[in-house]
Amino acid sequence: MSAPAPTTWALLRNPGFSGLLAYRLLTMLSYQIVAVTVGWHIYQITRDALSLGLIGLAEVVPFIAMALFAGYAVDHLPRRKVGMFACIGLVLTTLWLAAVAAGTLPSFGTAAIYAAIALNGVVRAFLRPVYASLFARVLKRQHFGKGAGIGSVVMQTGLVAGPALGGALIAFGGITASYLVAAALAAVAAVAIRLLRVTEPALPAERGPVLRSIGEGLRFVFGNQVVLGAQALDMFSVLFGGAVALLPAFVTEVFAQGPEALGILRGAPAAGALLMAVWLARNPPERHAGRLLLAAVAGFGLCIIGFAIAREFWMAAALLALSGACDSVSVVLRTTILQLATPDHMRGRVAAINGIFVGSSNELGAFESGVAARLLGLVPSVIFGGCMTVAITATTARLAPKLRRLDLRELH
Repeated sequence: MSAPAPTTWALLRNPGFSGLLAYRLLTMLSYQIVAVTVGWHIYQITRDALSLGLIGLAEVVPFIAMALFAGYAVDHLPRRKVGMFACIGLVLTTLWLAAVAAGTLPSFGTAAIYAAIALNGVVRAFLRPVYASLFARVLKRQHFGKGAGIGSVVMQTGLVAGPALGGALIAFGGITASYLVAAALAAVAAVAIRLLRVTEPALPAERGPVLRSIGEGLRFVFGNQVVLGAQALDMFSVLFGGAVALLPAFVTEVFAQGPEALGILRGAPAAGALLMAVWLARNPPERHAGRLLLAAVAGFGLCIIGFAIAREFWMAAALLALSGACDSVSVVLRTTILQLATPDHMRGRVAAINGIFVGSSNELGAFESGVAARLLGLVPSVIFGGCMTVAITATTARLAPKLRRLDLRELH
């Protein structure tokens, strides 16, 4: 007879797992506060939706350039130390932004802000591989599904609290204070990962050539239809369907409100995702996982279309929350698929490749949103993106039959 599945609280009493979750929450809070603050900061200077899209472009190019090397580093160096130095990098880039906002450093228009965001992209390339590789060291394989659900709850908590806290800090303390709080959270995250109680795998006696090692990870991902299909679905749907980068423009031009409203709208998707993640943590999906993933992404696209045409602020917030619930299903399923399908010695590299898919979708999606808003107009550009998301889901269902028929029990 198989042992009963552990409760959520039983997993949280695992000091290694709870410490890893603290690291994830603190880095997420720091990054989200910066994301809200820098968007407001730049839009107040430029009043141009395209400048919001350029934030994503400034971050994603160095992120992608560094991601594969970050994955190699995580697989070949002490993982906790890599995570600690990445958090210290977040502290330094955020202090740079605070100094620009305070007038201590010259801004050169917005050039210094974009430069700091570019360095932030380099640093962020290390965060996801560190978390993914240590996740498999603090949990047993049969607990990955429930652990992914709990991890999603923590991530979505950061996505809810971070934007709301960022908006409140801007409104009541100013842009500089908001950046300083984000830097402090990143510093605490550095301490949390350094003190994490986990047994790391032995480092390889000999390190293979960097490019050959990276190529091994790429061949694994592109040779696995389920892993590739799940990641590509997320990348292209969020690339076209994301509306978050344009929220400062919606708040100002459509709803005529201030930074508190921006914090609410930025946090609404995560609020919906958090509620869904809590349910998924107690009821991790296994049967018909592929169909559920496809349905969730299609639902996300439909919610984005609804948000674009909504004219009542609270209706728009509710639709964003529903889009977050759909996205939460996708996140938990993709995380579980990745953890179950990846060999332990390749977790850093595979997580880095996944980070490219996810990071490029978010940041390039922000750039795409800014360009589309300039060419089509603010509202039509978001409607177009939602329609593209639905179309991409249908295309993926046709081209990736193994993903469509996936049952997670087959991967255990």
